[in-house]
Amino acid sequence: MLDSSLTADVPLGPFEGTLVTVHSAKSKNAKQHTTTDCSQLRTSAVTTVRVPLDAATVGRLCAQCWSWGPWTRPGSGLGVFLRALGGVGLLFQLQCYAGPDEDIDWDGEELQDAADLLRSVTAHEADDEDDEAFDEDAQQDARWLRDRVFGLWRSAAQSLHQAESTAAMFPWLADWVKPKLTVKKHHLKELRGQAALFVDPTGILAGAAAAGMSEPDLPVSDPAFGALGKSGDIGKGLTALWHGWQHDASHSRNGSTRPSNAVASLMRGIRSNRKGYDQAREAAELLVASWAEHARAAVAAADPVPTQMVKVTLPEIKEKTPHRPEQGFLHGLDSWTLGVLVTHLTEADWGRRTLTLHVPALVAERLLATSWPLACEPLADDTEPPNGDAHSPTSHLQPGVFDDTPVLERRPVSLEHLRALRTFAPDADPLFIVFSTSGGAEVLPLTVIEKRLADGWQGVIVAGASDLPASLIKPWAERIGTRPETGTSLWPQPALDADDPRFGAELGLEDGGPLAAWLAFDDRDRERNLRLLAIARGVHDLRTLDGGHDRDGRGRAVPWEVWHGLLAEKALDLKPFKSPTGDWWRRGSDIPLGVLTDVQIYTTNANPQDQGKGHSPMCRHSNDRGVAADDDLLTPADLLGRDDLRNHWCSKCGGYAVRRLTETQLSYYRAAHRLHNLAQDLDRQGTGHHTDLETLAAELAVLADWHPIGELHWSGRGSGKWRRIVGDLQNKVRALHRRDTP
Repeated sequence: MLDSSLTADVPLGPFEGTLVTVHSAKSKNAKQHTTTDCSQLRTSAVTTVRVPLDAATVGRLCAQCWSWGPWTRPGSGLGVFLRALGGVGLLFQLQCYAGPDEDIDWDGEELQDAADLLRSVTAHEADDEDDEAFDEDAQQDARWLRDRVFGLWRSAAQSLHQAESTAAMFPWLADWVKPKLTVKKHHLKELRGQAALFVDPTGILAGAAAAGMSEPDLPVSDPAFGALGKSGDIGKGLTALWHGWQHDASHSRNGSTRPSNAVASLMRGIRSNRKGYDQAREAAELLVASWAEHARAAVAAADPVPTQMVKVTLPEIKEKTPHRPEQGFLHGLDSWTLGVLVTHLTEADWGRRTLTLHVPALVAERLLATSWPLACEPLADDTEPPNGDAHSPTSHLQPGVFDDTPVLERRPVSLEHLRALRTFAPDADPLFIVFSTSGGAEVLPLTVIEKRLADGWQGVIVAGASDLPASLIKPWAERIGTRPETGTSLWPQPALDADDPRFGAELGLEDGGPLAAWLAFDDRDRERNLRLLAIARGVHDLRTLDGGHDRDGRGRAVPWEVWHGLLAEKALDLKPFKSPTGDWWRRGSDIPLGVLTDVQIYTTNANPQDQGKGHSPMCRHSNDRGVAADDDLLTPADLLGRDDLRNHWCSKCGGYAVRRLTETQLSYYRAAHRLHNLAQDLDRQGTGHHTDLETLAAELAVLADWHPIGELHWSGRGSGKWRRIVGDLQNKVRALHRRDTP
């Protein structure tokens, strides 16, 4: 197993001297650990201290803690740097593919013999001769060896790419890492030479020639193909035969043009004893042989000497996910393209995924015409290969970019910084508080920050969700407690009585925190969700939290559990605020919206003229995605003033989600419902319904003095109308009291 521990000779650059927290036994020379949970820390008497990160500290570090321990928050500059070094990062990659693998038991002579055998088999295929003269086991062994060599070359190239690209982000590592990279480059060159043994330069030309051939006139009317069916079936079959042969021939690195695969596909589904079967098969083989002969003629007429320089940029690496294998770089390239790379490579900047090829004109034409997923462009013969550092000095990661310094000393963030954050700390915060002179303080998803930087935005990162004070988050998490036992609903039955202390609670902020925490997968996600919920609550418009899917197709910035903490799925009961007209069951009390005027209501579609119902952003019909940038934002006044929405909403979710009410808004919502109930009680007085007038008077007195929490008086929007409504009801109570008093 490779030892990739941090050693004292590794330059720490601007992070040297940064204070880090370590734990150790009380022995003077005891190893230092980054976590008290380390299995190597076998004592209950643990000492915790803050020490400067320097050579002395590195010399006492526990190797296990160094590689995988939580040194510091992953989103900090020091955290990103240490993650870039540890685990399977730079220190590991520098030791990988730095020389021959001790498990490899083949030599150059064995490789040459295997390459000669496969080339002989290909030559027999081209002459349409039987290859049974070659031992099948020997062929399989040779193919396995070829694939193994190419696999080693790809892996070594990717390791060198990771090492070079990582080192480039931290310029203080340049002198230290240079000799180690040189060793890796030398070994990669040896592997490329071994892989090139299995590539036939003439076969590369043949593949390029086959790719450049235009679809020929197909003999649809030839009676020899009658067994294929009607004229239309013959045309489709021969077209498929052409495309199948061209695909196979153009993707081969050894010029294999054997017709049997394409012909077998053509004849599949046709019984071998059918009349005309043998004639059709023979005619198809002759047709394919004519195409192969045309390709060989093009190769014979082409100049095999490399005459043109081509710059090739490999695609970025996309990490493996549960639903997708690793993609990009050298993964997914066909055998012809890999053959070109190992045969004609002259210069390589693996860190920037840029290769320079010197190829024959026929190959250059193929690369420049259809090179996906490679990006190819011609180079003049006197063009110098790219050299030097592509990163500007300000793009290098250093203290002050994230949260390693006081806010006053923060440095502007760049796309390179965020690339390092995504690469080495993929679990870093998805939401950040940022500051710019153009927009002030904002809460933005990482993807939105990247888009703004690409458009020239300048700003600094103030804090992420993980930077929020533990003195506030931990007590909040403790008050919420653990998730209720299995079988207990997280959404209790809502209270229907406006006098119930729990009435409307499912709409309030207080119920949002437990949902965000209890819906989390584990305790670590529980605190993370609460931090994200806290940082998102200060956002004015929740649509700005939608950064879309990132470049790897991963989910949106805000987890769906946090959306449950931000939004309430229960619809607002706006009956108290409706006009006092119409039948008794539907008419309202015309109570002013007051502090509820600015309540935000989000829906996927607020226009009945557009196709589709309106859904809550958390509805299953909208894939539980949360609020998106193109959602519609409404207010309670919009719901009261529009009759066209009643039949437009989804019957499952109610059509919208309400941003959770603040304590003041929820208090007013409850007061409005109590006032509306009192108005209804008075309307029914004298119609067989009797209410204690003394109780009504006492409740109205309480409502007359309603004011926002924390304020002695209410003088905001709707306060005057509220008092008039309460006053009218109080006068009505007095009148009823005088009437009933003898």
